[in-house]
Amino acid sequence: MNLKKYLVRALHRLQKGPGYTYKELLVWYCDNTNTHGPKRIIKEGPKKKLIWFFLTLLFASLVFWQWGILINTYLSYNVTSSLSIGFKTMKFPAVTVCNANPFKYSEVKHLLKELDRLIEAALERILQPTPGNGSENVSPPLDLELWNQIPLVLIDEHDKDNPIILDIFETNQTVGDNETATGNKTKEKKYKLAVKLCSHQGSDNCTYRNFTSAAQAVTEWYILQSTSILSKVPLHERIRMGYQAEDMILACLYGAEPCNYKNFTQIYHPDHGNCYIFNWGMDEEALNSSNPGAEFGLKLILDISQQDYIPYLSSAAGARLMLHQQKSFPFLKDQGIYAMAGTETSIGVLVDELERMGYPYSDCTMNGSDVPVKNLYSQYNTSYSIQACLRSCFQNHMAEICGCGHYMFPLPEGVNYCNNEDNPGWAYCYSSLRSSIKQRQICIDSCKETCNDTQYKMTISMADWPSEASEDWIFHILSYERDMSTNVTLDRNGIIKLNIYFQEYNYRTISESAATTIVWLLSSLGGQFGFWMGGSVLCLIEFGEIIIDSLWITIINVIGWCKGLKQRRARARYPDVPPTVSELVEAHTNLGFQHEAAGALPEDEALPPEPGTPPPNYDSLRVQPLDVLGPDSDAE
Repeated sequence: MNLKKYLVRALHRLQKGPGYTYKELLVWYCDNTNTHGPKRIIKEGPKKKLIWFFLTLLFASLVFWQWGILINTYLSYNVTSSLSIGFKTMKFPAVTVCNANPFKYSEVKHLLKELDRLIEAALERILQPTPGNGSENVSPPLDLELWNQIPLVLIDEHDKDNPIILDIFETNQTVGDNETATGNKTKEKKYKLAVKLCSHQGSDNCTYRNFTSAAQAVTEWYILQSTSILSKVPLHERIRMGYQAEDMILACLYGAEPCNYKNFTQIYHPDHGNCYIFNWGMDEEALNSSNPGAEFGLKLILDISQQDYIPYLSSAAGARLMLHQQKSFPFLKDQGIYAMAGTETSIGVLVDELERMGYPYSDCTMNGSDVPVKNLYSQYNTSYSIQACLRSCFQNHMAEICGCGHYMFPLPEGVNYCNNEDNPGWAYCYSSLRSSIKQRQICIDSCKETCNDTQYKMTISMADWPSEASEDWIFHILSYERDMSTNVTLDRNGIIKLNIYFQEYNYRTISESAATTIVWLLSSLGGQFGFWMGGSVLCLIEFGEIIIDSLWITIINVIGWCKGLKQRRARARYPDVPPTVSELVEAHTNLGFQHEAAGALPEDEALPPEPGTPPPNYDSLRVQPLDVLGPDSDAE
């Protein structure tokens, strides 16, 4: 049986319809479908047929249009946020406390000595009203090599189209030259202090970071210069030069249990030096809070030793603290708060838990394993965070573009910190990279938020501490406990008291859920189909059936067309009518007789047939017709 007949029979078994043409199939579908419109097209008169045809076409178009909107809405994966409030015993947050000043000035003074002399001389020249009153003539000569690497300059913007740039140590002109007492005030408004950053020393490829206040310019300049100096100091030396836990943490009480500096974990933070974390959960289980209220929280008394601050590096005095999850790195510059010296600061804590849905509903990550940025903070064995990713991304770009890493971030493998000697143009490269919107956007696109996060909302209140009536005995006791001396070594400018506690055990959970589900999609699709066409799922199955039948008919037509094409090519190659099987057999028989005659005796030598021999029977050579079509070749 050939393929075409098999397909015809298969179509007949599947369809059970009246015919096998497209027209007959379409008429059969319209007459048997459960959808309302197509039946009226074939049963009504000519005018109504036309009306029902256009109505059916219109409503079918509306169905497909609505389906497209619904499917697009589903594939947008929108979410809805829900807020729920619960009550439970909660883990006390990790508390990180640091000094606002990263190093003791007495320990780093020998490293910053030349830097301090330069900034003092520069301030004298900036603030000096008339030349000749400065003290640079009697002071030791300055090391201008350090200054020339990243200089401070004055910019005269009297003519904004052609500003005049004055290097403080390369000209004798000062802000007050040739000005009267009245004119000085006007002239000062035209000068701005800026930091000059060049790709390398002596290069014309420079940029100027302008500041509205000289205080801002001096602080920024000092940070850049001190960063270059401190980056060459080994880590253990930087830790030694910072504030030690036994000197900084004077008293500790958690609930009713006493604690001390040994209950804190020390880490080195580039912005704040030595920091100490309570309840970090790295070595021990996290502590639970037994009850809400100030009596069941953490109480600390800190000494920040304000008299030993670096004058040009830290303009703010106090303690920097942050509440965060266990095993997470504290980014105090972004999320930390200050506690002022001479006060008792009470911090009431409320907990918000965020639960985001993962892909495809939101672009978040569970642990950072699917983020393309290498987390440089993993050396601390901390969990992933968006802040760690952004800083790691910036440091990786800086190592790639500038050839060195910034002192404030961990280093990639095989990279050194930037300094003026080994990397003369690092400050220019760092400033360009930090102000680049493109690089910033690359990091934002590469990093992801965490899917589950805990945020601590703080309510802060302050009061003077200790009071004037009690400061005498409190300072005596604290000084004795720290220094074992009867002399008072502490004062109000260096003492801070902290109270950190849960306000209540109610916590809020903000969770995401899918705005559209597959159940919503199916019900919406069915509703639109039923409203506009009066159909159901069975009608869709009927429509699928006619599509399958149409495919069968198409396959049969293609096979017939290919077979006809093959026959036409054969006729073109052999224009005569091809011989039949009987003619081929007869030709073969005649050819055999000719071969026998060629090998027989001559006619005069041939032996006569013996008497009584019957003549040869040639009927046995007759060819019987072949049943090439087989028993199944009957016409159907």
